[in-house]
Amino acid sequence: MTKHAYIPRTTNYTLNPGDELNDLRMSDQVRSLYDHVRKFIRETVEPMSIEFAKAGEGKQDRWSFTPKQIEVLEVAKNKAKKEGLWNFFLPDDETGQGLKNLDYAYIASELGKSPLASETMNCSAPDTGNMEVLERVGTKEQKEKWLKPLMNGEIRSAYVMTEPNVASSDAKNISTTAKLVGDEWVINGEKYYISGVGDPRCKILIVMVKTNPDAAPSKQQSQILVPRDTPGVEVLGPMYVFGQDHAPRGHMHMRFNNVRVPKENMLLGEGRGFEISQLRLGPGRIHHCMRTIGKAEKALDLMVQRGLTREAFGKKIAHLGGNMQIIAQARCEIEAMRLMVLKAAKAMDVLGNKEARVWVSMVKAMVPERACKIIDQSIQMHGATGISHWTPLAEMYQDVRHLRFADGPDEVHWMVVGRHELSMA
Repeated sequence: MTKHAYIPRTTNYTLNPGDELNDLRMSDQVRSLYDHVRKFIRETVEPMSIEFAKAGEGKQDRWSFTPKQIEVLEVAKNKAKKEGLWNFFLPDDETGQGLKNLDYAYIASELGKSPLASETMNCSAPDTGNMEVLERVGTKEQKEKWLKPLMNGEIRSAYVMTEPNVASSDAKNISTTAKLVGDEWVINGEKYYISGVGDPRCKILIVMVKTNPDAAPSKQQSQILVPRDTPGVEVLGPMYVFGQDHAPRGHMHMRFNNVRVPKENMLLGEGRGFEISQLRLGPGRIHHCMRTIGKAEKALDLMVQRGLTREAFGKKIAHLGGNMQIIAQARCEIEAMRLMVLKAAKAMDVLGNKEARVWVSMVKAMVPERACKIIDQSIQMHGATGISHWTPLAEMYQDVRHLRFADGPDEVHWMVVGRHELSMA
């Protein structure tokens, strides 16, 4: 029998104690900001969230906010802005806090624990990704008209890509068209699961379209700014997520019927839609994962609290069956996810968004799946209460489960990681 020597592959995952990618510490100068954010969430956002929910009870129009809700939210936003807790996600010193992705990962984990924390500090999706696109590639006029009010928290926005009639996970399939007629782009097509369009404050859309079907596959797509109130922009109704319409923001089914916008509304240039997508989705995908760590942590906190305060069959629930091991494994999973997300964030800081793509795909595929399992286990330990409105767990489960589709399904991200691994064979 012939023996073959094992020859290890050369990969870029080899542990190197001197590699900058393995230094996952928060910057010293950001620590005080991190502590400030935690304090602000505890003392301002959490009490405001209760008041915000009460202010919306009994409203007649589900697709609106009551004046009291807007008032309560604006008071908290103005306080956050006054205290310098605003636009953390933008890396540019002039427009944001100038944070590195690694530093923001620590802060975003805290934001993920409270549903209104991100919006209160103007760090909500999809605005974060849209603002980053406008900040990076927008013209002076586009920035003045749309980026400025977004950064001031005066309006909301939406990113319009997914389509019902094609496999949108392969963006080359996008079929909504934009044709240049004179000095205007004329847009026709159908989109769905467009998050945030139901929000009455949503004023601007970034729409992925096909502008040149005869170009190379990666040059056929473009992204165009479309004001929400443009004639021909039709909202057909909300898409439901696990039976919920998530009003008033919603995830909308839309149609573009000969929608006309000035040719100056093109972002970056015709045929550069894929380029913008990578610019936008790299940070956006990892921001979701950062916040999901916070949700998983909250689910474990609720699991432990429930397990130690309820008894059955003469024992605390935490000590029944395999619950002790479930709690222990949840902690291990959270710490593993946290380290992976921190390393992906550091890779973006060190290598750049494009080169860090494989790291981002790793966490985007891994984190929602594992966090969803932890939330599910917390639901189980709560019994029927876990799927009710008495805990935030059911809503958290819906949110994290849908992330396995948002910004690309699991399978696409696993494919990116697997393809990269095979390329090093």
